Amino acid sequence: MGLLMIMLRLTARVPGVLGALRAYSTHVAPTTKMFINGQFVESRATEWIDVHNPATNEVVTCVPKCTQDEMQSAVDAAITAFPKWSETSIMTRQQVMFRFQHIIKENMSELAKCITLEQGKTLVDAEGDVTRGLQVVEHACNITSLQLGETLPSIAKDMDTYTMRVPLGVCAGITPFNFPAMIPLWMFPVAAVCGNTYVMKPSERDPGACMMLVEMAKEAGLPDGVVNVIHGQHDAVNFICDNPAIKAISFVGSDQAGIYIHERGSRNGKRVQANMGAKNHGVIMPDANKENTLNQLCGAAFGAAGQRCMALSTAVFVGDSQEWIPDLIERAKKLKVNAGDQPGADLGPLISPVAKDRVCDLVQSGIEEGATVLLDGRDIKVPGYEKGNFVGPTLLSDVKPNMKCYKEEIFGPVLLIITVNTMDEAIDLINKNMYGNGTAIFTTNGATARQYTERIDVGQIGINVPIPVPLPMFSFTGSRGSFRGDTNFYGKQGIQFYTQLKTVTQLWKAEDVTHTRAAVAMPVMK
Repeated sequence: MGLLMIMLRLTARVPGVLGALRAYSTHVAPTTKMFINGQFVESRATEWIDVHNPATNEVVTCVPKCTQDEMQSAVDAAITAFPKWSETSIMTRQQVMFRFQHIIKENMSELAKCITLEQGKTLVDAEGDVTRGLQVVEHACNITSLQLGETLPSIAKDMDTYTMRVPLGVCAGITPFNFPAMIPLWMFPVAAVCGNTYVMKPSERDPGACMMLVEMAKEAGLPDGVVNVIHGQHDAVNFICDNPAIKAISFVGSDQAGIYIHERGSRNGKRVQANMGAKNHGVIMPDANKENTLNQLCGAAFGAAGQRCMALSTAVFVGDSQEWIPDLIERAKKLKVNAGDQPGADLGPLISPVAKDRVCDLVQSGIEEGATVLLDGRDIKVPGYEKGNFVGPTLLSDVKPNMKCYKEEIFGPVLLIITVNTMDEAIDLINKNMYGNGTAIFTTNGATARQYTERIDVGQIGINVPIPVPLPMFSFTGSRGSFRGDTNFYGKQGIQFYTQLKTVTQLWKAEDVTHTRAAVAMPVMK
């Protein structure tokens, strides 16, 4: 209950955030509000979703399934705000982002505590969640360079042609539970700095961080109606996909949802970018740095309880490197499983009892299909948190590509182990997998690394880097079954996604030149 009390104190200290939350009595959980036209608004929904602390399964807040009228009011606010915001100078929008990133930094620990309370990850990992999102906001501060067009002067006599990137209008984002700060920050700051307005639907499992962030954005100077937040599940997703005012949808989440949103949104004429599932492989070459590689594998497989779309969930040991497997087991055994706010915790609980059951069922399916359990974390007990959704580090060896545990994304602290004789076999295995989100190779040989990067058909590759998520000056470039859409998230592609090109051809005849008195004052741009 410690974090719950922190959050309740936080709501009293920062009326907006969490003005997002309100306690009816000591026996009823706080409710999460909507954020519409710059105000936190209580929903009149008749159906609510309980949000549980994954370490205790106590209810910490209730999220509304917003009504159609409430969701439309969020879109209406975005429609109303768009003309003025889109005409606001790019330097003014840049200044808002400067202030926004500063406010996020000042509230880093509060955001992390909220994430740990609702999502379960350790406080250190929660701060990493915020930091990676903050880096996107910092990159958005470069909008004066990112949104540059192109010019070709004197394409004909007295005629020039140039392009400019202009905003789309109202856009929307649908976010997952596993990165409640980072993923929203991939979306609405980039869209807003380009001149769009936005409707967010955060995960109904952990909306608190998103609510805090929109409050901070308002404090930074984002005008009312530029960003709005609604809540819900299937009806909210359908509303976003179908609403004619929404021009573009950003989504991160499961395969099933991503395929559905891409197809339905595209059918309605919207741009869609959808990051979906993954099965990320780490290839361990015999010449790799053993100590560093095993440490990296453990962190990438079991950090965040494996609930990362970029987690290294499959280790491919090549040749003699399979002799390191016993040492890997010993490292995994030393990881401490506990509630995310407890000192020394290496991994916290899974998001829900349903998620825990699914992970355990997939492990069991692997055993029944012939895999060998090297370390079994399914029955772990955490003193003081007996009702939590905990699964300890788990390793399965003798895994084959036809096994269910390999074909599906487990999304838990489970590392599958496959052994092969050569790098060619590893490449062939990975390229046959349906997903293309990320992969890593561990080697001290530059030629090996180069050959791997050239031949592997995966969007994001790490060389001795286990989770190769690009920094925001690049873009998140998952491919094949891991991505559907027009262009990728953040970086230059993110700017392209949230803008459209306008091309201007102009003619100014030389003989029409007029002469006026010189202005000697220093010009000031606003």
